[in-house]
Formats: sequence, structure tokens, C-alpha cells
Amino acid sequence: MAQRTAQAGPCPCASGQPYGACCGRYHRGEASPPTAEALLRARFSAFALGDAPFLRRTWHRSTRPTTLELDRGQHWTRLEILGRTGGALFDTEGTVDFRAHYRVNSLDGVQSENSAFVRDGGEWRYRGRAPRGPVAR
Repeated sequence: MAQRTAQAGPCPCASGQPYGACCGRYHRGEASPPTAEALLRARFSAFALGDAPFLRRTWHRSTRPTTLELDRGQHWTRLEILGRTGGALFDTEGTVDFRAHYRVNSLDGVQSENSAFVRDGGEWRYRGRAPRGPVAR
């Protein structure tokens, strides 16, 4: 990993838990994220920490890039979960709508996506962008 977080320090995914007890256990391969949202949070933390192998490992084989190089100048600063569909313990598919905040060259930015997840061999995998439904007013 390009960057490291102390196991007792706060998890980058903003769960409020220490990294070691939250996304760290997924990154170390000690457990698998039980829900689509847990995988999204672990993937955000992997981006924040520069853990490209975890990102590739949790990408669905049908959409996984052959290589993945992370921008070392991009610092992921905050994750907001906006909503979810499915993706629970007994589901086989789900989506998680989120905003990921970052900073590059002293400029703040936001990546917004509704991500699709699917269970593959009992494990949640990121499949790609999912269309957004109509916005409630």
C-alpha cells in the first residue's frame, strides 16, 4: 500500500470505527465484506490508502481492468453514503449511491456514483456504475 493507517486510527470510510476493526480486516483478507455497502466502504478506504491489489481483487471479473494505477496526488478525504438498494446479507445484487470527496493539487473535488455490486462465489464484487433512478422531490 502506498499509504498506511494505524490499526487503531480512524477508518477512512468514516464508519467511526478503528481502521483495524473496520476496513483493515477486509484489506488484510481476514474477513469479507458482508454487504454491498461494506464493500463500497472498504473500496473507498483502499483508494484512500493506495491499496490497488484490494481494489482489483474486489472488482467483478467481467469489468475488472487488467492494470490499475492510482493517482498518488489524489487524496480521498470523505465518503458520504446517499442511499442503497439490495446488497444485504441474503441479496445477490445491490447498489450504493455515494459521494467521495478528494483533494488534488490544493483543489477539492467530488466523485458521485451509483455503484452496482453482485455476489460472485459468495463474495461481493464491484461491477461498475449503475443508472440512477428518478430523484424524489
